[in-house]
Amino acid sequence: MQRKAYVSGVAALLAALLAGCTGSSDSGGSTDDSNPGDAGTATVTAEPGRYDTLPEPCDVVGQDTLDSLLPGIKELTDGEQREKAYEGSPTVTFDTGRKAGCRWKVESADATDHLFVDFERVVSYDTSVSDDSEAEQIFAKQREAADLPEPVISGSGEGAEGSSSADPSGSPSPSVSASSSTAASGSSPSPSSSSPSSSSSSSASSSSSGATPTDGATPTELQPRVLDDLGDEAFLDDGLGTSGSTAQQRTVTVAFRTSNVIVRIVYEEQPATVGVVPDSEELQDRALNLASQLADELSE
Repeated sequence: MQRKAYVSGVAALLAALLAGCTGSSDSGGSTDDSNPGDAGTATVTAEPGRYDTLPEPCDVVGQDTLDSLLPGIKELTDGEQREKAYEGSPTVTFDTGRKAGCRWKVESADATDHLFVDFERVVSYDTSVSDDSEAEQIFAKQREAADLPEPVISGSGEGAEGSSSADPSGSPSPSVSASSSTAASGSSPSPSSSSPSSSSSSSASSSSSGATPTDGATPTELQPRVLDDLGDEAFLDDGLGTSGSTAQQRTVTVAFRTSNVIVRIVYEEQPATVGVVPDSEELQDRALNLASQLADELSE
């Protein structure tokens, strides 16, 4: 009888051990407290960008704005040709929801003007990085590639007045140029003002070329720079070059970012008259006006 009791006790002990192993395997998920927390953290994704579509670039620039940027449109007598000039040419892209652009080119008696508007919608493929942060990094690289000069900090008193009235090359500021141009046009106009362009463009160009006829130096306040009042961040670049001849072509680029959309405007003008330098202030004003319109439209 004692032998049987011993065997029965061993059997009961084995049964208890087997039951304990089965219970631990069934509740194994609850014994590891770190797994639920890790899984919850992995599922948290960054906020998407504000924009999930892009505007149609060839439709966002109104006719009045194109009249200002491309003066030659008004000179087109053929109605069909003028309508086509207003329409622009969309750039080829594989996904218009991510990148879209439009180009315009119009020749006039005074100059050939080019306009390019480009939209890029940035989407982050890293769930831990937001679309806005990804767009911010891309824009930072574009600003770095523009190689903007260091901002010039002017002093006060006479130093400030001196820096605002002339740049280091000796070229007068736009306000001085305008006044001297007006006086010159009343007495003996320069050869470059004989073309039938707008009086403001011709007078500004002639006064600039009169002071520095070949270098087209840009006043300090119009130098390439970071812009503080356009989108979330923005910059302007301004360059003067040649296009296979002695005619000088000025290119003004305005780029800005709003949330996860980057907008780039490239505005170029090449005068038809050799020796005429496109006016930096006038071209920048036109490009900035367009950039402001596009920023307002995106914010609606």
